[in-house]
Amino acid sequence: MNDDVKQSGTTVMVVDDVPTNRYAMGAVLRRAGHHVVPVASAGEALSELDVRLRAGALPDVALVDVGLPDMSGFELCRRVKSTPSTAALPVVHFSATAVDAKDRCRGLDAGADAFLPVPAEPREIQAVVHAAVRRARRRTAAEALAHRLTLLSQAIITVQTARCLGELADAAAAGAARLTGTPAVVFVIGPDGEAHHGTSRSRLALSDAGPHQAAARLITRIADRRAGVHSTVVPAPLWPTGLFRPGVQDDARLVLASAQEGRAQVCIATPASAAPSRGAGNCATSHDGPADDRRPFAAFPAERLAQATALAAEPLLMYQAERDIALTLQHSFLPQPHRLPHLPGVDLVVRYVPASRQTEIGGDFYAALPTRDGVLTAVGDVVGHSLEAATVMVEIRHALRAYCVEESDPRALAERLDRMLLHYHPEVTATVCLTLLDPGTGRIRIANAGHIPPVIVREGGRAEYVRVCGPLLGLALDRPEPVELVLHREDRLLMVTDGLIETRGVDLTTSMEQLRTAAAGAPPGLDALCDTLLGCFGHDREDDIAMLALRLG
Repeated sequence: MNDDVKQSGTTVMVVDDVPTNRYAMGAVLRRAGHHVVPVASAGEALSELDVRLRAGALPDVALVDVGLPDMSGFELCRRVKSTPSTAALPVVHFSATAVDAKDRCRGLDAGADAFLPVPAEPREIQAVVHAAVRRARRRTAAEALAHRLTLLSQAIITVQTARCLGELADAAAAGAARLTGTPAVVFVIGPDGEAHHGTSRSRLALSDAGPHQAAARLITRIADRRAGVHSTVVPAPLWPTGLFRPGVQDDARLVLASAQEGRAQVCIATPASAAPSRGAGNCATSHDGPADDRRPFAAFPAERLAQATALAAEPLLMYQAERDIALTLQHSFLPQPHRLPHLPGVDLVVRYVPASRQTEIGGDFYAALPTRDGVLTAVGDVVGHSLEAATVMVEIRHALRAYCVEESDPRALAERLDRMLLHYHPEVTATVCLTLLDPGTGRIRIANAGHIPPVIVREGGRAEYVRVCGPLLGLALDRPEPVELVLHREDRLLMVTDGLIETRGVDLTTSMEQLRTAAAGAPPGLDALCDTLLGCFGHDREDDIAMLALRLG
């Protein structure tokens, strides 16, 4: 198809104060198939542009006579080009008198796209108009493409920084909506069929989950686990009503992508009626492999976004599987409060709060064990956040249970745990605080291996840290003698992991003082103490929280 046919039907504004000139110029353009808007002055031209701008129908090009009575054509061009909303309008100056090089330069300096001396042959007039419109359209298309690529880059960056599959789907939906200018819904489907969906903020969220579930089942049936990207159109009767717009039944254009491993299937869904296409109609279309410049203009950004979302989903799915395993380990091997062993002469309360779902799994643990010399309690944390940290935590806890059958001294137990860690996990370190309490006398021995020391909350609202320290487990360093003290019947002993108080950017000493102050002001009772501290510090933590509080029974 040649340019003449492509540009037939363009709108040309002719600005000339001489009626016969306007008529002659308009006749030439109409015979070429253009729509002509004749105006007689610069002021009338600006008013006409303002009206058409509000209606969203600017002309495709303006032919402006240089010698207008109210304002020169050069000044009119300068005003048009200095207004952002009309700056892209091509302006062609024409004149029968101002035709020398100086005049042409003035026009170009004012922002004109071409200069036409008159009288001119009809073919020359048509050629100049065609060239101006063609350049403007190519420039506009290039600017639009650059804008869309910028939006695509921003969307991909947001997708790649998502911390969970829900955030990932929401980020991809918001990016798709900005790219297409339509509502968008994104589904991320894992290998087990579990679906996570996200919606663009431009649409009202459905309170009923049924349409999303129905769409996810449909996508699962038509999805192809092969690596790559393909697209299809789902007719409205098969697509859930109201998923894009409340109460509206839309055809859905689906862009589906799967990464090389094939674990994650991503679908970006937008209304098909609003998506640009060439001859697709209501029939399904399909494409495999990368997009190219022969595809519809809007297609390849959506495909690139779907592909980037699928790639970003792979590690999140792997992490989620790892986290589920680690949580299972923790829940299996950390006794729940109602399953703690009976400890004569001691009242005991424990709390365990996993970190938020966006945070990696930790290695926090607690233990309360009867021994031949009294009650042994421990709170510890394996350094690091991973499945390995959780598995090492389980080993330390079981080793402690085995060792305390024969040995109850906290220092000796810390030394044994240190050797065990060096032997089996030489690259791992851990912290632990161990206490041995004789319920009959209240005598307590405390050994610390790099952990936050225990807090003793006295009667009358006093709280203080036990001055006990020692090196981390896994360093093969000498251990100091345990600290000995007497726990009175009114005293409460509190042991916590740093996940309760550690805050990025805040010195740990400051956080420890805040914990001591909060503990001193807590109401009487072990449950009240733990609940008060969780209420003060336990919201949206980036690490697991383990807490143990005891007193003489």
